[in-house]
Amino acid sequence: MKTKLILSAIILAILSAWTLQHNEIQKLEWLIGTWETKTPKGSLYETWTRKSDTEFQAKSYYLNKKDTIMFEFVKLVEKDKKLHYMVTVKGQHDEIPVDFVSTSGSKPTSLIFENQQNDFPQIITYKKISKNSLIAEISGTIKGKKENEIFAMKKIK
Repeated sequence: MKTKLILSAIILAILSAWTLQHNEIQKLEWLIGTWETKTPKGSLYETWTRKSDTEFQAKSYYLNKKDTIMFEFVKLVEKDKKLHYMVTVKGQHDEIPVDFVSTSGSKPTSLIFENQQNDFPQIITYKKISKNSLIAEISGTIKGKKENEIFAMKKIK
């Protein structure tokens, strides 16, 4: 009887931990869709899709006239009770993904990812403004000088 009780408690603890971990990415459903912002290089699009219960994927690209220029691919993955923003940028880092890890400042409507070892950016932030708008920001230090780029994006799909 005691063994069954202990076994039940262990199973319940494992299921609770699994549910907590799975709930983190589910709070970010608002990211799913296609987002757009206008830049001097053309319209920048970021399209987020659900790959699984623990992974979202995104691709960013510029549309300049009729030319589509792929920019980056992102995997947003839950692991080790954290969210990992793994980005592969065309022509950078030998196209090996760079891992940015969520910080304690992340909330269901704002995400903060850091990788202090990356050249630039060291911080990537997404903030939900409304159902159809968000602010994405990349920031960090380049040659000792603080830099940032802000992208006000509207959901188009």
